[in-house]
Amino acid sequence: MFIFKKAVSPFLLPPGLFVLILICSGLFFFRRSFRMGLLNIATGLLIWLLSISPVTDRLMNGLQAGLRYPAHPQGDVIVMLGGGVSGNVPSADTSERMITAVSLYRVLHVPIIVSGGQVYSWGKAEAPIDARYLAGLGVPAADILLEDKSRDTLENARYVKKLCEAHHFTAPLLVTSAYHMRRSLLCFRHEKMRPVAVPADLQTAKPEYGWADYLPSDLGGANTCLHEYLGIVYEKLVFKTEDALNALKGMGNRLPLVHS
Repeated sequence: MFIFKKAVSPFLLPPGLFVLILICSGLFFFRRSFRMGLLNIATGLLIWLLSISPVTDRLMNGLQAGLRYPAHPQGDVIVMLGGGVSGNVPSADTSERMITAVSLYRVLHVPIIVSGGQVYSWGKAEAPIDARYLAGLGVPAADILLEDKSRDTLENARYVKKLCEAHHFTAPLLVTSAYHMRRSLLCFRHEKMRPVAVPADLQTAKPEYGWADYLPSDLGGANTCLHEYLGIVYEKLVFKTEDALNALKGMGNRLPLVHS
């Protein structure tokens, strides 16, 4: 009875409920429209795949590939990127980043830049909220610097660079979630910064799966991973477009003027 309950309950709640409806409706529509039936079944199976741990872990591994926690980290400032807040409470991702940043601080005793602004007009800037929690974890207020203007990862990099230049920091340690590090490094390097990556919540253990891991569970992990992959593609397109425009502008400046 216990196994029956565990096997059936995932299909009574989203996203498993949607999977069940789509597959059943697809089988029903097969009699009337093969294409409609196939589309429903394929959509249901896609949702199923994106909601199970083996697929989510594979997507996550692609984002974390090559990352390592530095054995002997060295730097003159810790840069912690915000990972979101709910009201006045940091998200789970932000909490993981805080733990990593505080661990670094206790070894190096260098300032921490907290980067995160007001993304939407109805929200709050994240940096001041994160700073209060860092202070509660024992980081002196004098060692916490706020960057509260950025709305996305690229703006994190741009505003942090200005803050580092103002305080003459030259060797930053970048703390963000492991899945977010690849895109973050892309943005910071575009701004001519070369921070040392210190990934938070880096998954290194090889997972073992049982039958329950193949039941519909949660789309949150896949959504997070796909958001990062799309973000990486978007940033690369933006940077290539900027480089092309700058190259054209440079060519225009070098062209000789023709007087009639």
